Amino acid sequence: MKPFVPAGSQAPATLETARFRARKLCVNDLIKDYDAVMSSVERLQGVFGPGDDWPVGLTLEENLVDLGWHQKEFEIARSFAYTVMNPEESQCLGCVYVNPSEKTSYDAVVILWVRASEADTGLDEHLYEAVKDWIQQRWWFERVAYPGRDIGWDEWLALPGAQL
Repeated sequence: MKPFVPAGSQAPATLETARFRARKLCVNDLIKDYDAVMSSVERLQGVFGPGDDWPVGLTLEENLVDLGWHQKEFEIARSFAYTVMNPEESQCLGCVYVNPSEKTSYDAVVILWVRASEADTGLDEHLYEAVKDWIQQRWWFERVAYPGRDIGWDEWLALPGAQL
């Protein structure tokens, strides 16, 4: 099995368009991230798979722990979580997660979401297309899955997992 991050490689620091700036998620993003999550609870349920009720009941303290975990995972190159901010960095618009795949046919899994207030603005599709291009052009992966987007959740869940 090849490494998630090849020797000498590192994740890109940012992805920017006229509509957003994606950068490493960190604990300093707590308040803006929590606002985006809690204002979008219904929209976010199932973003990580069917039956997943995150972020129902998420507390500010639990979100701080999650952000700290994401920050550390990024620093040790185990996975990469990006906050998606408006260009002025005054509001969190969503998140992008780049994780190693447990499925043998994929190198990485990308999950992304935008806050509910952006649902009808076209930002979700804009972010998805920008992330796909960015992953293809700037990252080292050969096969990337976007479950719930380019592959349905049922099909994704049915794929064989990695052998330990």
